[in-house]
Amino acid sequence: MSPHEAQQAVERGALLVDTRTEPQRREQGELPGALVIDRTVLEWRLDPRSGSRIPEAVGPDVEVVVVCRQGYSSSLAAASLRSIGLWRATDLEGGVEAWVAAGLPLSDGPADVRR
Repeated sequence: MSPHEAQQAVERGALLVDTRTEPQRREQGELPGALVIDRTVLEWRLDPRSGSRIPEAVGPDVEVVVVCRQGYSSSLAAASLRSIGLWRATDLEGGVEAWVAAGLPLSDGPADVRR
């Protein structure tokens, strides 16, 4: 998705999932409304069948937009989520760098970090 498409997806209820590290988020800023989930546990937290899922992981129809710094690891993460049945999983092309270049807002507020 482009940055503006991702923003529209969030407005319609998609989960925006930020997989950047804490130092990357501190340097670049937080994405408003994003859930921060470490890439190493992403599938466990979003798979509705997992005992370690987050409350928002309610079923295979959940729309998920994965974001990383530049869009590389997020594309692999979205493919992995699709492979476990989350058919609406996608990613932000170009990552947070593209979000910023598109002039979309960032937040200084605390992140919604899910462990």
